[in-house]
Amino acid sequence: MTVQALTRQLGAFVASIDPSCTPKAARETAIMGFIDCLGVMVAGRSEDAPGLLQKTLAPQPGQSSLMFTEARVSAPEAAWINGTAAHALDFDDVALRSHPSTVIVPAILAEAEHLDLSGSQLITAYIAGYETWAELALRERDSLHSKGWHPTSVLGAVSAAAACASLRGLNAEQTAVAIALGSSHSSGLMVNFGTMTKPYHAGHAAYCGVIAARLAAAGFTASLDAIEHPQGLLSAVSQFGNVDKNRPALLGDGWHIVNEGLNIKRFPVCYCAHRSIQSILAARAEQPFKAADVDCIVSSISDRHMIILRNSQPKTGLEAKFSMQFAMASAVITGGVGLSELTDDFVLRDDVQALMKRVRINPGTVYDPENNPNAAPFDQVTVYLKSGTEIRGPEVRQASGHAKRPLSRQEFLAKFTDCLKVGGMEKQAPELFERLLAVESIPAREIARRV
Repeated sequence: MTVQALTRQLGAFVASIDPSCTPKAARETAIMGFIDCLGVMVAGRSEDAPGLLQKTLAPQPGQSSLMFTEARVSAPEAAWINGTAAHALDFDDVALRSHPSTVIVPAILAEAEHLDLSGSQLITAYIAGYETWAELALRERDSLHSKGWHPTSVLGAVSAAAACASLRGLNAEQTAVAIALGSSHSSGLMVNFGTMTKPYHAGHAAYCGVIAARLAAAGFTASLDAIEHPQGLLSAVSQFGNVDKNRPALLGDGWHIVNEGLNIKRFPVCYCAHRSIQSILAARAEQPFKAADVDCIVSSISDRHMIILRNSQPKTGLEAKFSMQFAMASAVITGGVGLSELTDDFVLRDDVQALMKRVRINPGTVYDPENNPNAAPFDQVTVYLKSGTEIRGPEVRQASGHAKRPLSRQEFLAKFTDCLKVGGMEKQAPELFERLLAVESIPAREIARRV
C-alpha cells in the first residue's frame, strides 16, 4: 500500500478496526489521553475563550454536555466549545508535533453522548483518530509550523472526522468521504498563537470532525484522493512539498499510538519550552540564585522551536505561554511555571518584565530526526551571574512526562487534581481519576454526568 490511495486506505482501516485486536498499550494510551484532556478541559472552563464562544454561538438544547456547565447542546457545538476549553490553558498533551487529544476527545465525547455509546467505543474511536493523525503527520519531512500552519487544527479536523466515523460505524467509503471532508476543513495559522484564537483552532477542528462524519453518513460526496492528490492536503500544507509519498501505510500494522505515545505536560506553556524549564530548574536546585543575581540567561534550543516561542516580551498570560523569556523568568523568580504564574498580573510584574529582558535564545540548526525533527537533540540553559559565576543546567533530551519518560501514576493524579482544583472540583478528583481509568466500561453519558 502506498500514499497514492491513502484516503481510501484510511477509510478502510478506520471502518474495519476490531476493538478486540487493538493492543492493550494502545488502549491504555487512549485512556490516558481522555483523562488528561478532561482534566485540562475542566481547568479551562472559566477562561474567556470558551465563555465568549458559548455566548456567541448561543447553542440550542441538545443531547451533548458542555463539560463545565449543566447545559446540554448539539454535539457539533459541544465539541467546539469543549475543545476550546481543553486547549485554553495550553496544558493538554502533546504528540506528533501537535495536540491530538484536545481535538479528538471533545469530538468523541460530544458525538458518543448524542449516540449513547459505550466507553469501549470511545476508546476505539480515539485510536482510529490517533492512527489517522500519525499517518499524515509522519509523512511531512519538514515542519508545518515553519510554513505558518497550526498542525493541531490542520490535522485535527481530519482525525476527528475519522474518530467520529468510527463512532457512527460508517463503511469504508463513507469514512473516506468523512476524511476527505475533514481535510477541506483543515485550517489554523500560527500568527494567532498567544491569543484566544489558538484554542479556538482546536475546538473548531473538533466541530468540523463531527460535521464531516455526519455529512458522510447522510450521503455527502468528496474526492476520495483528497489527502494524497497533488492538489490535496499533504501537498497543500507542506512547506517545500517534501512529503513521503512512497512508504507503505502502517495502518493496523505498526500501531503509531504504541510507538509514538503521548507526552503529558508538566507546565501549562508551549511544549517547546519544557526541556529548557527543566534544565534551569535543575540548575537552580543545584546552585541556588536569585533574579537579582542574574546577568544573563541563555537557552539553547532549535531555531524551529524559537519560531514557535514567538513572544519575547509578553504582556498577558496568553502571550506568555509562547515565550521562552517568560518561562525562564518565572522559573527563576518562583521556582516553577504553573497555572498561578500564567496570569496577566504576574506577567506584568516589574521583576518578571525586567528578568525577561535578560534572557537570550541560542538557536541551533542540528535536529533530532529520531524523536522530533523540529527539536534539537537536547535543550540546555546556562545562567551567567553578575558575580562572574556560570551555572550550566543539564542537557535535557526528554521532558518529564514524555512518552519515554512518563509521569508516575501519582504525578499524573497530581496534575489532574491541580486542574480540577482550578475548575472548582478538587474534592472529586481522586474518585473521578480512578473511575476514568476504567473508562472503557463507562457509557458516554455517564462520563458526561460525572464531569
